[in-house]
Amino acid sequence: MIKQLNEATNLRKNGSYKQSKELLMELVKEYPEDASINYQCAWSCDILGEEAKAVPFYEKAIQLGLPSEDLQEAFLGLGSTYRTLGEYEQSKSTFEKGMELFPNSKALHTFYAMTLYNLNEHSKAMELLLKCLIDTTNDQEILSYKKAIDFYSNQLDEVWR
Repeated sequence: MIKQLNEATNLRKNGSYKQSKELLMELVKEYPEDASINYQCAWSCDILGEEAKAVPFYEKAIQLGLPSEDLQEAFLGLGSTYRTLGEYEQSKSTFEKGMELFPNSKALHTFYAMTLYNLNEHSKAMELLLKCLIDTTNDQEILSYKKAIDFYSNQLDEVWR
């Protein structure tokens, strides 16, 4: 099984997405309770633009339990997939669960901000993105305004007269 799983992920890395997915679909039939295989299958569906097919594999992988790094990526993949399917509340809930487990993940926060945008929670989305920006940038010009950006990040609608 490990050999076949490695082969499938290598196929995907080399751009052979369909072959990778086909192999993973066979593996998931053979090992339906393997979290890693379900996760890799979800990823392969996603990369082929088959988001609706990816959802049950992400959900099962998360439910079965994944190593920490894969679990974080699975929450990101599932939340993003829900968003692209227009299931914004489901996306929001998924990202919130992921951020509870991985509060320092800037990627989760960034994708969560996209979902907030879709839910018309623009102020919260901008606040998150601005905080991610000042926490991750190396741009000295932006960093020179870090205090101001942080101060205004949650007060974008405020008017001072």
